[in-house]
Amino acid sequence: MTESVKPALREMRWWDIDAVLGMEKDLFPEDAWSRGMFWSELAHARGAEATRRYVVAVEGVRVVGYAGLAAQGELADIQTIAVARDHWGTGLGRLLLAELLRAATAFECAEVMLECRVDNVRAQKLYERFGFEPIGFRRGYYQPGNVDALVMRLTDPSASTSVRGTENNG
Repeated sequence: MTESVKPALREMRWWDIDAVLGMEKDLFPEDAWSRGMFWSELAHARGAEATRRYVVAVEGVRVVGYAGLAAQGELADIQTIAVARDHWGTGLGRLLLAELLRAATAFECAEVMLECRVDNVRAQKLYERFGFEPIGFRRGYYQPGNVDALVMRLTDPSASTSVRGTENNG
């Protein structure tokens, strides 16, 4: 019998991009990020002037999740959160989101925004459990599929780093 390994979070680095791109293509085939987009984000994630926080969840040597946040002034924006299909429902989404909210707090952001596909109810429920509230829509935001985005906002991320409720839906 093999012992299960719990995913560990660590800073995303350039050598993680290939694994992350594989997950992107699997999970978001129509609107996957490009290699250049990840390189650009990671370029702003290190040093004294860093405005980004990107993490990967690794299980052994396999990347099973990733997430990223951009901060500017008092506003943070969740750029991406993804969990490998075989890890859905394990709480990994909650772990990744909590890490991004800790980063927003460290960046001294008073508010966190995000866009979520209107058809991604699973993610919307996760965000709501952390206190995010819907505030509007962006029509045709996800291209080329022309899918609308639900815009959500969280005020005071420092108070929302733990999930509300008991569902295991991450």
